[in-house]
Order: sequence, then structure tokens, then C-alpha cells
Amino acid sequence: MDLTMVRKKHKPDEIIKKLRDADVMLADGRSIAGVARQLEVSEQTYHRWRNQFGGMKGPEMKRLKELEKENASLKRIVAAQALDNQALKDIAEGNF
Repeated sequence: MDLTMVRKKHKPDEIIKKLRDADVMLADGRSIAGVARQLEVSEQTYHRWRNQFGGMKGPEMKRLKELEKENASLKRIVAAQALDNQALKDIAEGNF
């Protein structure tokens, strides 16, 4: 893999499609190194994807996206609440 290549952030549905393509290539007798090269990712990335997304199907992927969205929303709520708590502490101490 060329070190001057631009890193691309793959979406989960793109990853699952690439893993399906990889399964076909592996069934045809290609090596993992060849498959990773064809997918334009490193072998390490291929293995990480396989561990994370290996057996996912459509409904599972949809659920993962929903959970990721919910998680992001909850993180924003916690961050806002932490700021509010800090502001209240500052006001209570007279540091405003």
C-alpha cells in the first residue's frame, strides 16, 4: 500500500459490502494479502473489520447505526450537563 494514499473513512455499510466481496475472493482461492490489496486496505484493517462486522446482516447494520446515533446524542447531553454543573458550582462559589 502506498504511504502517500489518502486515508478514507469507510462507512459501516461500505465495510460490509467490502467484506462480502472479500468472501467471494477468498472462496476463489486468493490470499488475504491479495484480497486486502484489492479492497485497498491493509491486512490489519481487513482483520479488524472482520472481527467487528464479520457476521452482520442488514437489520443488524441498521440497529448498529441507530445505536451509534443514540450514543452520540447521549454524549452531547452528558457534555451539556457537565457544563451546567460546572457553571452552578462557579456561581455557588462566587466565581462568576
